[in-house]
Amino acid sequence: MKSSIQELAWKVWRRRGGLVGRILSVLLLPAEGFWRMAMSVRNQYFDRQCQYCIHGFPVVSVGNLAVGGTGKTPITSWIVSELRKAGSRPAILQGNSGADEALLHYHWTPRVPVLVEGDRRLSLKKAKEVGADIAILDDGFQHRRVGRQVDLVVLAAEDDFSSPLLPRGPFREPVSALKRADAVVITRRTASYRDAEELGQRLLPVLSSGCVLGSLRFETARLTPLRNFPGIGDISQGLEPSEEVTLSNTSMGSEAGWKPLMENVLVLTAVGRSENVIATVGELTTGSVDMLSFADHYRFTEEDVAAARERAGSRPILVTEKDAVKLTSFAGLITPCYVVEQQLVWDWGQNDVRSLLQHKAVT
Repeated sequence: MKSSIQELAWKVWRRRGGLVGRILSVLLLPAEGFWRMAMSVRNQYFDRQCQYCIHGFPVVSVGNLAVGGTGKTPITSWIVSELRKAGSRPAILQGNSGADEALLHYHWTPRVPVLVEGDRRLSLKKAKEVGADIAILDDGFQHRRVGRQVDLVVLAAEDDFSSPLLPRGPFREPVSALKRADAVVITRRTASYRDAEELGQRLLPVLSSGCVLGSLRFETARLTPLRNFPGIGDISQGLEPSEEVTLSNTSMGSEAGWKPLMENVLVLTAVGRSENVIATVGELTTGSVDMLSFADHYRFTEEDVAAARERAGSRPILVTEKDAVKLTSFAGLITPCYVVEQQLVWDWGQNDVRSLLQHKAVT
């Protein structure tokens, strides 16, 4: 299950913790003040400090202001695809905490090196050694020891940008930190096109004059039986590449007897913002959505899978792609189980972001 600390934190951050949440929010005021001061001092240091770089080896950072769940990983994959189309040889630099995201990158772009390392400077060296000519820092906005040619920040249109900073709220930095960004991409799942436009307008006074703005939404592309989802091994032993999967709106319901709209389902997930999964699955069912949720980055066990199957009964189980890469070895125990594969669809700003990458990052 979700760790009690993580669950309580999200309740406090969303102001749903009741009296206990309100008391905790007040008690955390000094800690938030300390965090804000520490981030300010840290940023002033890096503003004056020479950052680590390799001559002729550009870096693109993809990050955010809030804790998880904004869509950094699929946007990183889109950037990788764009760079490959331009003839570049990108490598993805992933931190130690994002092993499941690394697995997902191997699934989406199996021919692209994914280097998991706590010290991004070391992984940058390794990227050059394995033949890459450009590096993508996944979740890199606050990792300022490594210099970058492009700083792209991802914001969720559903977020309340008046929320406090950690640990009292979900934000690592205040909105004013966006002055460092070269591009800001607003993502939306339940928010409307107008919501994204209005957020973009509110951000304009904060952004630098040359900052590029864009917006995109995530749509369900297809449902794939977990047993047909490419298995990619264990990251600790070195991943075996799988074939790339092309998402298509016409492939939903490809299995005989399967229909996109179901009556009742169980969602099994271990992501940062499980409400995003519920919103997505809600569009695929005409009945109830039950959820078995674990902490972000949790690695499922056979006991977890057995518990999910027992709880689901005759209902199908739905999982995200991030969950699926950790569940393929249990596919025989969890049937029927389907992977909700999504694709990103740009609202606006795609060409501006593409031009920025070509101008500043493509060698």
